[in-house]
Amino acid sequence: MLLDQADHVRLALSPIRRRLLERLREPASATELAGELDLGRQRINYHLRALEVAGLIHLVEERQRRGCVERIMAARAQSFVVDPSVMRGRRPHAAVTAQDRFSAEHLMAAVSDVVRTVARMQARAEDEGTRLLTFTIDTEIGFDTPADLERFTTELAAFVARKGAAHNTSGAARRYRIVIGGHPAPAPPAGGNREQPRTRHRRDSRRRAH
Repeated sequence: MLLDQADHVRLALSPIRRRLLERLREPASATELAGELDLGRQRINYHLRALEVAGLIHLVEERQRRGCVERIMAARAQSFVVDPSVMRGRRPHAAVTAQDRFSAEHLMAAVSDVVRTVARMQARAEDEGTRLLTFTIDTEIGFDTPADLERFTTELAAFVARKGAAHNTSGAARRYRIVIGGHPAPAPPAGGNREQPRTRHRRDSRRRAH
């Protein structure tokens, strides 16, 4: 489920509410939650009401228990994805510049848009009982210099353009958006064997920008 409203994000990111949403992947009552989380039932009910108003959880059933009605709640999704543009306080599709191909800001905006679009399409597919057909290619490549990175990017863009043109054979074909981006691989955990990333690219890029 995509969280694309700031108030819903604030609700979901509260530590106790994150725990409740995770637990409520399986239905439970306030009494059960209070016992499991070692918190007062009144406090649990307060947070459950807030999550229900925000549409993050829903009522599964009501049970009669000791002269009162016990409400059984469950999360509306098994997982929640936060729209990155909400966290960053801006929307994608800002003005594009000539440097966008090598801009971290542009990469983050493109990824944000992919998260938002795919999450919404996946939700619609689940509602309709269909499968959303996607593909992912994930790999790592080494570059000795910024020039090598720029040359690879230019050649890759040309290759994708040629392949795209070859597959555009029908006006009725389902169109796919392809986003290809790259960023420095994170350093391995302490004790890992992978070579530490070089920092020369960052220094060279800084000089080129001046």
